[in-house]
Amino acid sequence: MPDNDVADLLDAAASSPSSGPILRSLVRTARHASDLKPVVDYIERLQPIAFDHPTRRLVAALLLREEHPRSALAWVPEELAEDWILRTRALLMLDRRNEAVVAYRRAVAIDPEARTEDLDRELTLRDPPTPTAQILNFERPRLVEVPGSTFPEAREQVRFTDVAGLEEVKTQIVRKIIRPFREKGLFDRFRRKAGGGVLLYGPPGCGKTLLARATAGECAAQFFSVTIPDILDMYIGESEKRLANVFAEARTCRPAVVFFDEIEAIGARRRFSESDSKASLVSTFLNEMDGVGANNEGILVLGATNVPWAVDPAFRRPGRFDRTVFVAPPDQVARRAILELSLRERPLSNDIDLNSIVQRTAGFSGADLVNLVETAADLAIEASVSEGDLCPISSRELAKALREVKPSTSEWLTTARNYAKFSNESGLYNEVVEFLNRHSR
Repeated sequence: MPDNDVADLLDAAASSPSSGPILRSLVRTARHASDLKPVVDYIERLQPIAFDHPTRRLVAALLLREEHPRSALAWVPEELAEDWILRTRALLMLDRRNEAVVAYRRAVAIDPEARTEDLDRELTLRDPPTPTAQILNFERPRLVEVPGSTFPEAREQVRFTDVAGLEEVKTQIVRKIIRPFREKGLFDRFRRKAGGGVLLYGPPGCGKTLLARATAGECAAQFFSVTIPDILDMYIGESEKRLANVFAEARTCRPAVVFFDEIEAIGARRRFSESDSKASLVSTFLNEMDGVGANNEGILVLGATNVPWAVDPAFRRPGRFDRTVFVAPPDQVARRAILELSLRERPLSNDIDLNSIVQRTAGFSGADLVNLVETAADLAIEASVSEGDLCPISSRELAKALREVKPSTSEWLTTARNYAKFSNESGLYNEVVEFLNRHSR
């Protein structure tokens, strides 16, 4: 009987716990047993790394069939297309869809015959359609069908014309980032590669994320927006694997822009790290950016942070985030454009003096300006309810809102001033110094 055979093989495996042939015989026999719990319990006490790939593949398939996807992920190797199919199914069972898409694309890249109808349907034809090559957590860009492509891809639709102000920053981005993508032939002549890393830093709410999206749009590149929950995992080694998967997927979709928001959470100074695993994640990040075998030509890595002083200095050496761009609070032209956009299509009084508001909002971030208009709209709504008739937004509501809403950048600028004064040996904060000098005048 199969159950008796399983019991005998369990005894044999326990006597030789590192024997691949015995473990494979156990797994094959266990397929026909009525109770697989003793086998699964035994397998979960073993170390997968001690066995060869055929054995691990066989064990992973059994664990997946018995609905132990997390254990299956630990066993499945990363060699053949069928391995990546197993990984895809395990990730789907764990509801880790983004990673499942990456694994499925790897399987198909290794062997196009590995495609299956159920995974095609699950990963590419779900309604509404999800971009298979993206990890996005905010408004998704419109999908663009790429001729000859098996999977739908997405190109970012935001352009610099959608970003109010920040003309000096846009000029820097065009020179440092976009031109190498657009004029690749010229840059090739000078042996200058497109791609690399750029760190955007500045106070919160000043448009770093929007700039990253617009940069991807101007480059006609695919945009990967990576947030902290996309990477961090409570299990040791999983965060590093997720991060590697992001870079692996981007390399299949060149040109691509990979954007890491709040990058200090996964790239913090290693002496500040809380554990060895955090330091390991930083090392993985550095290795993926320019380690041996990391071919990132045509891939632009953008990082955004409000606390550049918390980012590990190793990220700023050439080949990594060797270019930094300070995204300052909006100037007068930008503040006016943001206010006009925020006030558009709202009921407005004729007595609004927009120039006066622009003058009185120096130091406001873009988010602060939007909050200002929203607060004025709330006051106008209260007045409308009280009067029983529509009361448009007027200078009175905006003046009252200005007394309530304060710039959120003040604390950041105070902290940045200290770093610019005492910790600017590398010149990282030169742009901050120039801004503070202009602002103080």
